[in-house]
Amino acid sequence: MVQTLDGYTIGVATFAAIGTFLFGFDSGIVTTTIAHQSWKDYFNHPTNAQTGAVVATYIAGECVGGVFQIVAGDKLGRLRCMELMCIIVTLGTILQTASVNFGMFLAGRILAGMAVGGLIGTVPVYLSEISAPHHRGLIGGISGCGISFGSMMSNWVGFACGYAPYGPTQWRLPLGLQIPFGIILFTGLITFMPDSPRQLVRDGQIEKARLEFIKIRKDLSLEEAHHEFAFIQTQIEYEMQREIKSYREIWRLFKHRVLVAVAVQTMTSLTGTNVISYYQTILYKSLGINSKTILCLAGVYGTVGFICNCLTSAFLVDQWGRRKMLITGLAGVVIFEIYAAVMQKEFQNTDNSVGKAFAILGIYLFAVVYYGMINSTTWTYAAEILPIALRSKVMGLGAFSHFVVNVGITEAGPSAFANIKQNYYYVFVGCTTFFLIMAYFFFPETKQKSLEEIAAAFGDKVVLPEDSGLAVEEAIIKDKTDHQRVELAKDTV
Repeated sequence: MVQTLDGYTIGVATFAAIGTFLFGFDSGIVTTTIAHQSWKDYFNHPTNAQTGAVVATYIAGECVGGVFQIVAGDKLGRLRCMELMCIIVTLGTILQTASVNFGMFLAGRILAGMAVGGLIGTVPVYLSEISAPHHRGLIGGISGCGISFGSMMSNWVGFACGYAPYGPTQWRLPLGLQIPFGIILFTGLITFMPDSPRQLVRDGQIEKARLEFIKIRKDLSLEEAHHEFAFIQTQIEYEMQREIKSYREIWRLFKHRVLVAVAVQTMTSLTGTNVISYYQTILYKSLGINSKTILCLAGVYGTVGFICNCLTSAFLVDQWGRRKMLITGLAGVVIFEIYAAVMQKEFQNTDNSVGKAFAILGIYLFAVVYYGMINSTTWTYAAEILPIALRSKVMGLGAFSHFVVNVGITEAGPSAFANIKQNYYYVFVGCTTFFLIMAYFFFPETKQKSLEEIAAAFGDKVVLPEDSGLAVEEAIIKDKTDHQRVELAKDTV
């Protein structure tokens, strides 16, 4: 059977990726915002500590968002959680855009950080639960493409606003551009976006889950849809019987999966991607490049990352597999960070323009391998390897770990580049090498497998419908009584 992908699933995934777009854009736009002289003058020349608080409070908000997902993600469900985050991010971006004092601006940063901290973990979970096994890499990868698209757009908007006349518009306009996206995503969530069938099964809403599953999986015949749904229901009900009452039990039963899920998110920070993205302007400036060209080069960096991210998500991750993508990407990061460090050491303080171009090339090659191989793959992989009872909680924990590590290495960036210069890259080379070894020995392949089948890759039991007494034939016979309702659900989309 030819596995097809319909526009409905792509549309849902693209809408959901607005949440990760907001993460990429809001994280990146602040770099150029606080650099504008008009912003500094409006807020009476904030001290270095106050300027640092703009970044620190945002990351603190992200951590709160990760904790919120751990505590309330399953209780609210995927759609309700994202809806709440849309409301919060809209309030946060309005406060930042309309700020009349520094405290108001920080309050907006905290709210926006909390919202994107919750969205960045929830969106990949949601997409993993609504996608077919043979397209899950693509559908899940769209969330990563949202991050890289947001980063790219923040770079180009920052570049464009460099030409704006002096005044509050220079920094209010880029911040205000975010406001409609939270509203747009919220509208999609309450209108056409389906709920997660797996979450509905976990909540005991079997009939609603069945209808949502059939609406999503248009690539299957009705009988095939019933067969796969019966398998999903059986496995989830089996996992629910193993009720987990403490984190000690989580560790005892699922330590391999939890370790891999948290590690794969934490390692994204320890590759140095955020440090390179935030402080690439320091590199360009040290090479003697003027400010306008610096912002343009940053825009090109983001564009290279986004294009590579889209190409590999569409044509590689489902065909080649997550494990090979991660191992290749981590190996590439090690090679190109060493290359970048060597080139910068040789040509940073020279008049050799060709050598400087090769130094910049090292940064762009990093963007190719990181965004092409790692960016989307990590969030997809982390979400799909977890059992449903832990999926939201551990994704929140992984996001929290990602943000905590990120704040440490990012805050150290300016002083590290000032004191040890390009040798800071070797810190990330060492960390990435560690995760490369870990991926080789402990990361199993998950491509083309359903979320329930992935349990077997980690040595856990996979239960078939006939094993539990839930025969597929019974599900088919039962559903023939409401066949018209099923067909109506398919026709209304």
